[in-house]
Amino acid sequence: MKEGSTDQRVEHRPGLSGSIKLGFRLIKYKKVKPFYSVLDCFLDAAKRHPSKIFLHFEGREYTYGEVDKLSNKVARALQAEARLKKGDVVALFLANEPSFVWTWLGLAKLGCPAALLNFNIRSKSLLHCFSCCSAKVIIASSELQDAVEEVLPTLREQGISVYLLSEACSIQGINTLSDKISQASDQPLSWDLRANVNIRSTALYIYTSGTTGLPKAAVVTQERVWAASFIQAACGITSEDIFYVNLPLYHSAGFLIGMVGSIERGNTIVLKRKFSASQFWSDCRKYNVTVMQYIGETMRYLCNAPKKDNEKNHGVKFAIGNGVRTDIWSEFLNRFGDIKVRELYAATEGNIGFINYTSKIGAVGRVNFVHRFFFPFTLIKFDIEKEEPVRNSEGLCIEAARGETGLLVGKVTQRSPFVGYAGNQQQTEKKRLRDVLKKGDLYFNTGDLLRFDHMNFVYFQDRVGDTFRWKGENVATSEVADILTMAPCILEANVYGVKVEGHEGRIGMAAVLLKEGEDFDCLQTYKQVVNYLPAYARPRFIRIQPCLEMTGTFKMKKVKLVEEGFNPAHMEDPLYFLDTEKKMYVPLTEDIYRAIACREIKL
Repeated sequence: MKEGSTDQRVEHRPGLSGSIKLGFRLIKYKKVKPFYSVLDCFLDAAKRHPSKIFLHFEGREYTYGEVDKLSNKVARALQAEARLKKGDVVALFLANEPSFVWTWLGLAKLGCPAALLNFNIRSKSLLHCFSCCSAKVIIASSELQDAVEEVLPTLREQGISVYLLSEACSIQGINTLSDKISQASDQPLSWDLRANVNIRSTALYIYTSGTTGLPKAAVVTQERVWAASFIQAACGITSEDIFYVNLPLYHSAGFLIGMVGSIERGNTIVLKRKFSASQFWSDCRKYNVTVMQYIGETMRYLCNAPKKDNEKNHGVKFAIGNGVRTDIWSEFLNRFGDIKVRELYAATEGNIGFINYTSKIGAVGRVNFVHRFFFPFTLIKFDIEKEEPVRNSEGLCIEAARGETGLLVGKVTQRSPFVGYAGNQQQTEKKRLRDVLKKGDLYFNTGDLLRFDHMNFVYFQDRVGDTFRWKGENVATSEVADILTMAPCILEANVYGVKVEGHEGRIGMAAVLLKEGEDFDCLQTYKQVVNYLPAYARPRFIRIQPCLEMTGTFKMKKVKLVEEGFNPAHMEDPLYFLDTEKKMYVPLTEDIYRAIACREIKL
């Protein structure tokens, strides 16, 4: 066993002392020679307990030893076929399936970084994601062959090697890989193949979700992989736990917190092709799941599922994730029992994160001095209208007062670096904020508005750009969406601000998805927003959609909706207008639209 591996099985007490231990462990990994990677951690686990189940998937089991051998076969096949050498970037265009795990491990054994492509993207987006990381090779699932064929001429033009995880393929320019893997040796590979890999080396490219346009490739270093893998340990998860990964492996929640975190803990994963609310609890019972993951809207999907008798009959002790609304959090606990929810705040490319160890509903974490020492951060005053920080006469930013919403920024230091986005210097620079508290300092701009309360709890408020300003007031879209979804007819709401000719700021609009079998209730929805929201925050326009467009990680897309505005002539979806005189929502006709444009109707 190599130096650095001895403390791998230490169980960490959640909270402050656990965080301190993990912080020092990360410092140790930075210094230890030769570098001890998450791959080394996996290899130690495979030696220690080769017959322990690492993966459950669709009725099949794969042990640590089997996954190790399969990854050797993948590495040897790629070495022979694609002539891969250390440092070559390989794009993985794979569904949530076990081959994703051993293909990545195989690449790691060759010292090759992997770019994790979202399997929902196509054509222009796919080529964009592929080109920003300078990959030489793409490996795709057989079910994604059509998507690959669509961009094949461009890939071939660029001299990219294309491999399909299939035994046979008749398309010229697409090579099969499964047949080569099955014939390859499963003998271990030399450590020398990855001897150049160190703590600062790029391990992965993970793409931001693309809520604001084309996805950006966040550079994830080996150090960042370790730090994210510690989240399970920080939450008190042990080697005995069974962790349910139902989120996409192309994203940091499923890949780093889920799969890599389980390697760090040496526990067992239940991998799901995609999230299913109807099968969720039966899966948990079938596999004795003790830890679940959630993101964005998945917790709400579980609460919206039809009630059953045995809902508290499961072994789930922890839920780790982010983005759950306060009302859903409470409902989830009431309905499914005493599960410790570990709500966290983090960004794939960011240098600052929080975890709420206390189970205080609504908070994403708590500020403590140790955290601030290791990863300095602050909240600064932010001008919503100009979408920029407020600065004083000396040109420095102003710290937000306790209880005041501010922009979260993390100081860029050697201990908390910001590496940026591959092939996109412009977007990387946009995230850098200079002269924050003193001239010459450098901070990472999270683009998120948070609030610290008087007990040091941290609350996520909104994303910059999602919050809009109307009538001189800031409107947090997440709060408005929470109120709208309490209306009996509305299942989901995506709230945003739209420009109105001749008016400052943006006025509130919501795209909503109705509950099955329900019509839009003009009166009840009006009462809901009037009773719970101030006049400036009430959505004046409502657009009924058959489905709300989401990213692969259940975040709502807004950019296109904002661009489309509220002109009934430009869309087929039913539109409604909040009529203050009639005290209800009314269909938005072209006459009403014209009256608003001519300012005959006051907003």
